[in-house]
Amino acid sequence: MTMFSALTSPSVHAMPRIDLWWVPRGVVLGLLAFVVFGPLVNLVLWTVAERWYFPHALPAQYGFSYWARVFAPRGNAIDALTTSIFVALLTVALSLAFAIPAGFALARLKLSLRGVILLAFLIPQAFPNLPVYVNIARLFYQVGLNGTVPGVVLVHTTHGLVYAVWIATAAFASVDAELEQAARSVGATALQAFRDVTLPLAAPGLLASAIFVFLESLDEFTGSYFVGAPDVNLLPLLLYSASSGGNYQIASITALLLLVPSVAFMLVVERFLKADVLSKVGK
Repeated sequence: MTMFSALTSPSVHAMPRIDLWWVPRGVVLGLLAFVVFGPLVNLVLWTVAERWYFPHALPAQYGFSYWARVFAPRGNAIDALTTSIFVALLTVALSLAFAIPAGFALARLKLSLRGVILLAFLIPQAFPNLPVYVNIARLFYQVGLNGTVPGVVLVHTTHGLVYAVWIATAAFASVDAELEQAARSVGATALQAFRDVTLPLAAPGLLASAIFVFLESLDEFTGSYFVGAPDVNLLPLLLYSASSGGNYQIASITALLLLVPSVAFMLVVERFLKADVLSKVGK
């Protein structure tokens, strides 16, 4: 009986089973990390590279002299950053001034062409930017808007309205209409119910739409180039000038200046734009 048990029981010294699935998964994750973070690492290296030439895989000399050159009075980076932020804030204000009433109407009113109206805001994204901005620049020259901040703000707003109106509509649709009716039943006017009930509840979604518009304006190049250059100096234009001139250090520093607020604001969007708001987009 003892011999039979020893023969049928599993061996104490059996080899452990090795899971080899971690090899392809590790390779895939490594490639994904390289695709995502590789360009960012290269960008950061260029910002501190004093000398970097073939065949060196890493910079031959590190330093911060190009940072000093970018932020010097003649570097125009501070002026470009200030103008870019100013234009982006004006774009946000103009977009929200239109998107809040439009989004509320699209969320609350039973419009037969509601879907068509929402799709109409996608038209600026449906056509190639280059021929559109060439014609806009020609029209703006005739009315005196080319090379001005208001002209650039108007062009940026045409793109920002896509995010502003769609997200504002979803934000107002996520607010229960019965809360407005309850406020009206205790004597509040329609404006008071909107101001004290609906608007605060929709504020996180509106904040997210404002951040999307801000980032879209901050990164917009084609419209800024054809409508604003050379009179309106923006960071994307400075980035283009440095890149086309082969000055990769200054171009990388400028790109990093654009990247930092984008990442910071996207973290804010992820916090405030909840799933119940996203589920209302396009409905």
